[in-house]
Amino acid sequence: MKNKSNLNGVGIGMAALAAAGTYFLYGKKGAKNRAKISGWMLKMKGEVLEKMENLPKLDQEAYHKLVDASAARYGRVKNTSASELKIVTADMKRAWTHIGKQLD
Repeated sequence: MKNKSNLNGVGIGMAALAAAGTYFLYGKKGAKNRAKISGWMLKMKGEVLEKMENLPKLDQEAYHKLVDASAARYGRVKNTSASELKIVTADMKRAWTHIGKQLD
């Protein structure tokens, strides 16, 4: 029974990852996001999505901590503007509403 529970958890996690990725690129502002997205933004979002897979429990607080940690790291990169980083971080945090719905 434990294996079935783990598989359900993995399935829910994968659904959340798919929802997050879809929202970032195809959500309400997806076309605008795709038009102006930089390489570092994709890397940052990818890292957050990857780290989400390894969380034992995915909730809003844990997700926001991942986003903040990645934003702090990318804030030290030369070609990252503070205004872009602020916008991307805010977008990623707002995405939790869509990700959370996939987990319910």
